[in-house]
Amino acid sequence: MKFIHLTDPHFVPPGKTLYGRDPRPALDAAVADINAHHGDAALAVVTGDLTHWGEPAAFQNLVDGLAPLAMPVHVLAGNHDARDVLRAHFPNQPVDKNGFIQSTLDTPVGRFIFLDTVLAGTSAGHFCEDRQAWLAETLAASEGQDLFLFMHHPPFDVGIPAMDRIGLQQKDAFQAVIEPHKARIRHLFFGHVHRPISGSWRGIPYSTLRGLNQQVWLDMVNEEMTASFEPPAYCVVLIEDDRVVVHYHDFMDPNEKFKMHSSPFTDWAIRPSGA
Repeated sequence: MKFIHLTDPHFVPPGKTLYGRDPRPALDAAVADINAHHGDAALAVVTGDLTHWGEPAAFQNLVDGLAPLAMPVHVLAGNHDARDVLRAHFPNQPVDKNGFIQSTLDTPVGRFIFLDTVLAGTSAGHFCEDRQAWLAETLAASEGQDLFLFMHHPPFDVGIPAMDRIGLQQKDAFQAVIEPHKARIRHLFFGHVHRPISGSWRGIPYSTLRGLNQQVWLDMVNEEMTASFEPPAYCVVLIEDDRVVVHYHDFMDPNEKFKMHSSPFTDWAIRPSGA
């Protein structure tokens, strides 16, 4: 199975800019590149911060930008999003009985579980008792299935102080809910950090990636957040019975592309005589 992971587009109303840039051209370029090279993907998942301030016009701008994608799109809420406005603009996104944007999707490779870590009024992630109960019930009902988790906030520190202070606040409670089932959790996907990061947490592999507009600079010392305009990216995720492969693609990278075995360069790329 192939799917696309996008995150943190931080959309604004048409004609506006965010940190001096209009986020729309990057999404348009991503959609065109995905359709051209990965139109066979089963779906695309956008892991939150769909907009920057949650205005209806910003959400509609995003809806319009995502519309040309050749595959279904599943969106998650991020701390910059207004949950009610998100639901109004993505009415097909399922919610749980408490109104949180949480749901499951059964796929040929296992069950995808989409989580809501948003609390209005704070940038930090929250996973209240109602959401914990929903996840516990969902995991118990998924016995025998491979599991893939999706959320906006990481449930652990990533080593960037400015982001760690606004990560998920109920880390221990979240860990306690998933602990009995973690052997079946094949991968955890999240957003929020605006960095290409991968590794494992309590034995669970995870990955996240750059956003579509501004990025967070790799500063592992200071508490103040520093942004950058490193290239935006999307991930191509390939899942088979024996592996999960996550490709990071900087689709707007301006560097020259060339064929290595018919190189245009007459330098040490060509085997020297006698070598």
